[in-house]
Amino acid sequence: MKHQHRRPTHSRRRTALAVGTLFVAVITALGASSPAMAAKGSGGGGGKPAPSGSSTLSLVLLDSTDGVAHFGQQVTFDASSSATTEPHVSLKCSQNGVVVYTTQAGYYASYPWPWTQTMTLSSGAWTGGAAECSASLYYFNGSKTVTAATLGFHVDA
Repeated sequence: MKHQHRRPTHSRRRTALAVGTLFVAVITALGASSPAMAAKGSGGGGGKPAPSGSSTLSLVLLDSTDGVAHFGQQVTFDASSSATTEPHVSLKCSQNGVVVYTTQAGYYASYPWPWTQTMTLSSGAWTGGAAECSASLYYFNGSKTVTAATLGFHVDA
């Protein structure tokens, strides 16, 4: 009869612990090199990361006959950022320092944005007259919102 040699129990536990530790180390290393982890930055400084790459934001007048935005007309934006595939635009308009219009839309093609990218320059609070508007191109970097570009423009009555 042949005698089988068994390893002592503590050796099997050490081997299992070593394999488990190696597994965790590999998973951690892979996670740190993933795009999601890389997007969080190196952690130095603690503030919002600076936008990287180039971003563009320009106003597109959809129904202007004179090349100027007017109350009640429709606009959209040409928006892009090399820092993200999912840029968003937020638009805010004010009259005499009082916000009378806000809206936002996604400007990306990875999946259809469920709301329109066409913005009508009027609201319940904005029933006529000129306004000053500010558009911001932004994206999300983890739990932070990064503003990549801004654009101000005047809306005539």
